[in-house]
Parts: sequence; structure tokens; C-alpha cells
Amino acid sequence: MEKINRHILCIDLKSFFASVECVERGLDPFTTPLVVANKNQGNGAITLAVSPYLKQKGIAGRTRLYNIPKNIKYTIVPPRMRLYIQKSKEVVQIYSDFVSFEDLHIYSIDECFLDVTDYLNYFRKTDYELAQEILKTIEEKTGLTATCGIGPNLLLAKLSMDIEAKKYKNGIAKWNYEDVPKKLWPITPLSKVWGIGPRLEKRLNNLGIKTIGDLAKQNKELLKKKFGIIGLELLEHANGIDNSRIRDFQKEVKEKSFSHSQVLFKDYYNEEIYLIIKEMLEVLTKRLRLEKKETCLVGLGISYSKNVGGGFFHSQKLIEATDEEEILYSICLTIFDKFYEENMPIRKVSINLGSLHEKNHLQLNIFESFEQKQEQAKIASAIDQVHERFGKNSILKASSLLENSTIKTRNHQIGGHHE
Repeated sequence: MEKINRHILCIDLKSFFASVECVERGLDPFTTPLVVANKNQGNGAITLAVSPYLKQKGIAGRTRLYNIPKNIKYTIVPPRMRLYIQKSKEVVQIYSDFVSFEDLHIYSIDECFLDVTDYLNYFRKTDYELAQEILKTIEEKTGLTATCGIGPNLLLAKLSMDIEAKKYKNGIAKWNYEDVPKKLWPITPLSKVWGIGPRLEKRLNNLGIKTIGDLAKQNKELLKKKFGIIGLELLEHANGIDNSRIRDFQKEVKEKSFSHSQVLFKDYYNEEIYLIIKEMLEVLTKRLRLEKKETCLVGLGISYSKNVGGGFFHSQKLIEATDEEEILYSICLTIFDKFYEENMPIRKVSINLGSLHEKNHLQLNIFESFEQKQEQAKIASAIDQVHERFGKNSILKASSLLENSTIKTRNHQIGGHHE
């Protein structure tokens, strides 16, 4: 397998929301017991963040107030999203003093990737020394503390940050390909690794895969049969391989894409959202077929109820272009499983299909015949034609009759939000 060798930094702002609130009040986040939550919701309110001091006491960042031991005294402050966004912009501006925006990937409000490969000679520093300077600058200018992982690719930079950086006083860890067998392969449970959520972990465990090392040694065709495109990526990641580049992300933003978003009429939780995602993909894959396009980039966004705030948007690059609903659905569930916080109320879902290509072939794999693919394409085309002639509700899947479905209601409306 090909391996790129860049100098990537993955930087995360520690306990970001709570640390911002401490700094704004002139308090030390490491000695102050502070919780960000809407206390008007009572003892069952969900915490958006807790200070590093409380994390050291074993308090999770996202929990219910009643889960915090009664013997721990703390201050509750309401969330201020505008303030957090402003502070995040200030930190991003610091990053831009070290690298150009084309070498910067904003992963979330408190986490960024920097490709410093082309800047080491300019600063006359190693990647480790440059990481030290960036973290020092963040603390001096904003009062916030950060951790940093360094690696030859995005994956190993992220893993070194998630798994090891917090163990060191200066908050910096570096992994190379040589570290994969001794640092990555022993990891268990699998969900400790970026990209594997509890749902995927269970499926892998059922195959006898308990450690990342077990996954790294699996047969390629078996993983592809069981997990499709995701199986191939799992194998690469288990071996520390990730050949995506930050500059590729910048190009993809400019390309034409299909997107669909839906504001929900009630709070959805956990697996209740699966049906909504599937119905939205029905709309998007139909559009792909009509315009004879395939996608190489899938993005899923989840926004929580305004009473809680927050959410995420993350994308997954595909090894092969596709317009198949089941493949895209599997990828969306993987993203959801990776980033969704258990029991958080969901009020908006967004899906984006980018990096579009003209479709001029039938996508086959070794487990399907040409005839099977051709038959699937004919059925999808026939359903599209019936919808076009007799209306979107003329043919519906049985799942559309379920309580959580919104497709019948949306089909009577203008059609949701398209871009």
C-alpha cells in the first residue's frame, strides 16, 4: 500500500467551551470546577462541556448534571455559542500566521489539521518544535490550552493526538509509520480509534476482530464483502495508511455538489434518525441518476436542539465513485456512529454529495454480476419514471408508513431544501 509522508499537526483546544468561559472570567480552567449547561432545564440538563479540572476528577464532558457526584461543588454557566465561534476564529487566525489557508483544514470548532511540510525550512524548525511554538502562541494570545498530535498523514496525527498527547505535560505526541505495530495495533476496544463507533465495533467483534492489530491482518476481500468500500478503508487505517491531503479538501469545496437538509418537527434520538437519513438519500440518489452523476465525497451534518446547541458536519471520501443508495447510507451511518453523542436531541439533518463525476459505466464488484447491477439500475429508473408521472407518493417504501418517517409530508410540500 502506498504511504504518503507529510508533516501533519492535529491540534485540539482542551475542554474548549468551558475553558473559554473560565478565561473570560479570569479563572484558571485547571483549578476551577465549571460546567457549561442550561440550568433552566433542571438537574437533567446535558452539559455541553466541563472544565479540565472536573475532567481530572473523572467527570465526562457530555453528561447529565445529576451524574456529577454530589460531593463535587461546581459553577454552572449558560452556553454562549457566538463567543465560542469568535474565539475559534481567533485561534484559526493564529494558525494562518504559520500556514496558508490551503494547508489548513478546520475539522470542528475546536480542532484543526495543519500541513506544515512546506514551512519547516522557512521557520527553521522541526515539526515538533513548530508544534511547541504554535501551542505556546495560542496560550499567550487567547489563554487557551491545546494538545497536538504529529504524524506523516492526517490519520496518524489525529490518533497520536487522541490517544497519546494528553499523557504528556506539553500536550504533544508524534507517531510515525514505525510506531503502528506497537502503538496502534494493541488498541482495544476498537471504538477508541477515530473512525470506529460502537455500532461498527460490534460488527467487527462478531468477526473475531478485537484489536486494531486483528483488523490490520484481515483479508482484503473479506472486509470488502462484509463492509463494502468502508472495509477497504478500515484495512488501510488499521495499517496507519491515509493518503488524503488537506489541499484536496480545499478543491472539493469549490466543486459542484448536491445537498439536502431537513429541519425536523420534533426531537429525534439515536437510531430514530436512521430512517430520516435513508429517506433523504433516496431524494439525493434520484437526483444523481437523473443527472447521470456519481459522488466521491459524502458529508453528513447533525444539529442538536437549540436548547442544547452544537452538532457536527463531517465528510467521507470514497475510494470509488457511486450513486448507490445502500453504499451511501452505510457511509452516512458510519459518520453518524462516529460523531453522534448518545441521547442528544436532533433537530436538523444535512447531507452533501460532492466531488461529482459523470456516470458512463455500471459499477461492479466481484460479489455482483453485471446482470444483477443492470436489473437494479432498471428498477431504480422505473421508480423514478413513476414518481415523475404520478407524483412522489405514488410509490413508497414500507418504511414510509413508520411513525418517524417524514417523506410523505415532505412530498406534499415544495420538496425540502435543495442546493
